[in-house]
Amino acid sequence: MAMTWDLTDIPAVDAADLAAAMRSLIEDGRGLVLINGATEADLDTARAALQSRHHAEPQRALAAFVRFRHLVEVFGARRLKDLMLGNGYALMAPAIAIAASLRLNGNRGFNPQRFLLSLQETLAANVITLESRPAAVVVEAELLAA
Repeated sequence: MAMTWDLTDIPAVDAADLAAAMRSLIEDGRGLVLINGATEADLDTARAALQSRHHAEPQRALAAFVRFRHLVEVFGARRLKDLMLGNGYALMAPAIAIAASLRLNGNRGFNPQRFLLSLQETLAANVITLESRPAAVVVEAELLAA
């Protein structure tokens, strides 16, 4: 049975799917895609990781891939890029969680201002947690938990 969805409202996905795509890029030594943007090879690696996770559900893999691609694109916005440079990898897990559920138009991508506000709210709520643990431990724990 084929599942169809509208490109103007991409369905939400599990944050673990986006984390798996990011993890596959980090393992290949290409973890800076949120800062530098994604090449075709980066997108192919992410697509392969998602297809292997959801080989029986291609629509779910496609929705996760579209969300991942737009996650990378939204960090091309100056304020988001500055926020990433200022916070480093500690920002990755909250960004993935937001990208998994925030409303997404497949043609236009994420609204950068909404994404930024959601990210700032999440960071403000987690500021005590992030300050008390080293950034590497935070990212690893949150990516594994996702």
